[in-house]
Amino acid sequence: MTETVRLIVDGVEYQVPKGANLVDAAKMIGNDIPVFCYHPKMAPVGMCRMCLVEQGTAQIEKEFGPLLRDDKGDLLVKWAPKLVTACTLVVTDGMAIRTQTQMVKDARDDIIEFLLTSHPLDCPICDKGGECPLQNLTMRHGAGESRFVYDEKIHLAKHYPLGDLIYLDRERCIQCARCTRFQDEVVGDPVLGFHERGRRLQIVTTSDPEFDTYFSGNTTDICPVGALTTADFRFGARPWELTEVPSVCTHCPVGCNTSATTRMDRDAGGKTIVKRIMPRQNEEVNEIWICDKGRFGHHHSRSADRITQPMVRQNGRLVPTTWENAYNMIVEHLKGAEGSVGAIAGPLLSNEDLWELRRLVETTGTNGKLGVWPYHMTGADITAQVGLAAGSNFKDMGKGTTIVVIASNLEDEAPVWYLRVKGAADRGARVVTVNSRRTEMDRWARQRVYFGYGEAIAALDKVDFGDAQNVVIMVGGEGLDRAGHYELMKAAAKKLIDRGNFGKLNNGLLAVWAGANTQGAFDMGFTSEATEAILEQRPRVLFLADADLVGEDALSGALLKTGFNVAVEMFLTPSALQADVVLPRQATLERDGSTTSGERHVQRFYTAQQPLEGTLPDWRIFSSITRLMGGAKPKLSVAAVMQEITQAVSNYAGMSYPKLAETKPQFPDVGGADLYYGGTAYNNDGGLGIQWKTSSELGSAPNVAKAKAPAKPKLKKDELLIVPVTELYDRQPEFYASQLMHTHIDAPYITLNPKDAEALGLSAGTTAAVSYGLVTLNATVRVDHLLGQGVALIGKNLSDQPSPAVPVAGAVRKVEVMANA
Repeated sequence: MTETVRLIVDGVEYQVPKGANLVDAAKMIGNDIPVFCYHPKMAPVGMCRMCLVEQGTAQIEKEFGPLLRDDKGDLLVKWAPKLVTACTLVVTDGMAIRTQTQMVKDARDDIIEFLLTSHPLDCPICDKGGECPLQNLTMRHGAGESRFVYDEKIHLAKHYPLGDLIYLDRERCIQCARCTRFQDEVVGDPVLGFHERGRRLQIVTTSDPEFDTYFSGNTTDICPVGALTTADFRFGARPWELTEVPSVCTHCPVGCNTSATTRMDRDAGGKTIVKRIMPRQNEEVNEIWICDKGRFGHHHSRSADRITQPMVRQNGRLVPTTWENAYNMIVEHLKGAEGSVGAIAGPLLSNEDLWELRRLVETTGTNGKLGVWPYHMTGADITAQVGLAAGSNFKDMGKGTTIVVIASNLEDEAPVWYLRVKGAADRGARVVTVNSRRTEMDRWARQRVYFGYGEAIAALDKVDFGDAQNVVIMVGGEGLDRAGHYELMKAAAKKLIDRGNFGKLNNGLLAVWAGANTQGAFDMGFTSEATEAILEQRPRVLFLADADLVGEDALSGALLKTGFNVAVEMFLTPSALQADVVLPRQATLERDGSTTSGERHVQRFYTAQQPLEGTLPDWRIFSSITRLMGGAKPKLSVAAVMQEITQAVSNYAGMSYPKLAETKPQFPDVGGADLYYGGTAYNNDGGLGIQWKTSSELGSAPNVAKAKAPAKPKLKKDELLIVPVTELYDRQPEFYASQLMHTHIDAPYITLNPKDAEALGLSAGTTAAVSYGLVTLNATVRVDHLLGQGVALIGKNLSDQPSPAVPVAGAVRKVEVMANA
């Protein structure tokens, strides 16, 4: 239970949490102390002076005894002689403040007047106009006219690019340092700084490339003026024209809550479209942050390259057709398949899509296989027993907690989890990284264990858990195939079970799944084992729903050359180009649905923009085919599909759409009318979701078999183990459609141990040809002395040539560059 103390605000006594920041404590009781530099997610600095208050200490009879009063009954308070900054104070018992005296009001008025001496009067054309803290506080505290001479205004650059994603208006900047502190404190990438002094003080970028971070967009949210704007939204709309629609990011397993900012747009023919993506507060999931991939990677929803009409193969070519003809062709082949039907579901499918796809396959017979893509990770049966306990929160982790990150480059695979684990480390948590190469998380780790590929289980035994009361093990899949990953999941689970770190808050196993709704796919009955079975012996009819096997796995290219294949996609991917029928699916922003995060939070998303004509939601496609196969009628709405899931999947019992839409007060209270406090992250009106409990939380003893070390891969002479690694920014269609992000996508590369590179006649910066399966890829060489010999890392989805989905044997040779004639 939180210990409280007495705080007297304007003569009224309140109980507030002991040690709370004074601005936060005042906020809790409904007294908004205005701020510019202070932000509840960062350390106070007292730079702007907007939070000045009168402060004193009430006289107490004894420690924590009654407050003393005079003969009139007024509290006896010893007041400080001068105003103090509220943001630099923490609450103690008997603290007293005055926030409405004339001295305080005069100080606030003066601060606003000083800030406006060189601030441009361009509110009507400023992107922040209408949601600007400075504008709001000027209306409250500003003078009617300026006493300063216009000719003395400082004029600076108006459209200065800090990078290609963020623009700075140096005249609007009020030097609050929120952006520089966010990058330094929250992210740990101090790529912004101050330059010059006094009124000419300016924000500059100190990195090469400029503003080099995955989280730059968050600085525009917390900027209290219109100084920082995003490249894809600046001058695009006025805040009062916009409508916010709750959504969920589908780029990684974190499941960040977002707000899709929409407007009827002239350039879209008067249709409602998404103009920007903003963070939506959920303190248990992403707090108020999102990464730049989630912020800028939404443009696929209106891409001109989207498929908007069904297509069927005729005479070796895909030609447009009607939905009826496409359905009839599929049904004809399903009826002749004699139950030999399979489906592989990708990470963008919602829970409802997955459920209807399952029902479709089950309608065709009992031998249907339900696979998941990507397929190199598994172990949902283990997380269902000892997964991270419901109610756990990285924000509550600190001293006494050990967080182990194994086989994962967390910054690229789940960026906001990276931020949150880094925050836990700042609060005293012991972070341990166990990897085969250097990762960004190593910077915050107290122990780093490096191992050779194939030796992850043995490396886990070297982890020093210290005297931790709470333990979280985060397991990725880098360098592992499905079997190897399952053994690592078992090994991690056994560690937790042996220590007793399961079934209770802030303890358990957390898989860093490869897809946004991989957890949901497992919950709906799809498995990686089924995908392997399909790859080994394909069924007569195969559905690929958001699963581009040909484009993402060099070893699966031949799978679609036989049988009958149905691709349900937004784009003509390499797999779709080889399919017999292609059906156009809707983007997440065009429909309602739900997804399940890696932490097992089941969360709703809502229709934000008008769907492209000719497209349908996946669940509707699958249920229509099921009906034609003699199954049940399609549900009238996606909510009805979810209702069926709640009755059939025990972990989802009670998770109706109204329940998923429920909210509760969160702290800090951001997104309200007082934007100066938390910035323009949006409060949560769309639902916080529900997290299902593991079996150990419900009282069942876990039963996990002992892990077996997987066999090391056998390589021939002159072969290397080619290991695919995840890059946050890649060429997958749903992200590559955002053209402003192209410069952030790495060119194809290969990382080698220095000795391997030397033996091959290679060095950093040279070009190598990497061969695996039937693919040969030219890539730029990188060298890493921590990488074991015999291994070559290649970035996934960085080229038109597919990488392998799992580690494979391959060859590397030097590419001779021809001299100019």
